[in-house]
Amino acid sequence: MTVVMEQAVDRQASAADSSLGEEQLCLRELNAWYGESHVLHGVNMTVRRGELVTLLGRNGAGRSSTLRAIMNMVGRRSGDILIKGQDSMGLAPHRIAHLGVGFCPEERGIFASLSVEENLLLPPLVKSTGHDQAQSQVMSLDELYALFPNLHERRTSQGTRLSGGEQQMLALARILRTGADLLLLDEITEGLAPVINQKLAEVLVMLKARGMTIVLVEQNFRFAAPLADRHYLMEHGTILEEISAAELPARHEYLHKVLGV
Repeated sequence: MTVVMEQAVDRQASAADSSLGEEQLCLRELNAWYGESHVLHGVNMTVRRGELVTLLGRNGAGRSSTLRAIMNMVGRRSGDILIKGQDSMGLAPHRIAHLGVGFCPEERGIFASLSVEENLLLPPLVKSTGHDQAQSQVMSLDELYALFPNLHERRTSQGTRLSGGEQQMLALARILRTGADLLLLDEITEGLAPVINQKLAEVLVMLKARGMTIVLVEQNFRFAAPLADRHYLMEHGTILEEISAAELPARHEYLHKVLGV
């Protein structure tokens, strides 16, 4: 385990003794459908300010569908979704983004024909909680280039010329330009080299230290395990159980068996 990972685990252990931040996301009996296919079955979960929470499970467990349901990007939904205390069930995806939610889909969603810097100059300010407050959350180009030195080196390169890891960094950086402070991240390490994964882990630790709230869908359990405060284990579109960071060492063998890793 690297020094960064060890520090993350230490922070999680100390955080267990401190009071949690206010509720940022609450799902109550959330159901979702793609057409006639019922993909989520009564999902319940809560995420508080400054937490990093993972959704674990095998492919098809409903993890990505949960993020898409939060963003109203599925066919039909029922139940309750509260974002920072506001009912978001009737909101269109762009209105949900204006609550300060940043969604990084598995397909990344960068503008491939534009340069890195052009991609970073495009995202609008999305938070609607007051312009000054939102502006304070927006990361400048200099901050982002300090966070992702690779992007600074490739700032004039088109998206099509970036490696998979650089595209993932750019997708995450674009979200941070908007002022979003509740991040929904879907499989950000998929297909990437270990050195890139290590950099992404360091970035998530830094974002969490800034008070951002992160929900991480991740197949790479070794990546997610040392980062998260809590883990929700999913299967067949429902939450099987919640496992805290403190409980994780005793549950490793069980999770390896359930997840097949």
